[in-house]
Amino acid sequence: MFVPMAVVVGVLTLTSDRASLCVTYGEQCGSALPGWLFEWSAGAGVVAFLVAVAAPAVRVRQAALAAQILAEGTALLVILSHA
Repeated sequence: MFVPMAVVVGVLTLTSDRASLCVTYGEQCGSALPGWLFEWSAGAGVVAFLVAVAAPAVRVRQAALAAQILAEGTALLVILSHA
């Protein structure tokens, strides 16, 4: 679900005034949140996904799924913050 949601949030970001000025004229292209936050949350989401798929215990898989959803939500908020 992360890729489709990232596409939707990216399209929403591109429809904002700030993003259109950045794409068209190269103005107001600053980042609202640091890039390392996106990289960290995407990496944590991948690790949590692997744990959720490979872990034999149900409780570990549930905790990994919760961590994955939190990391993906953080990554989506970083994308949306560029609007």
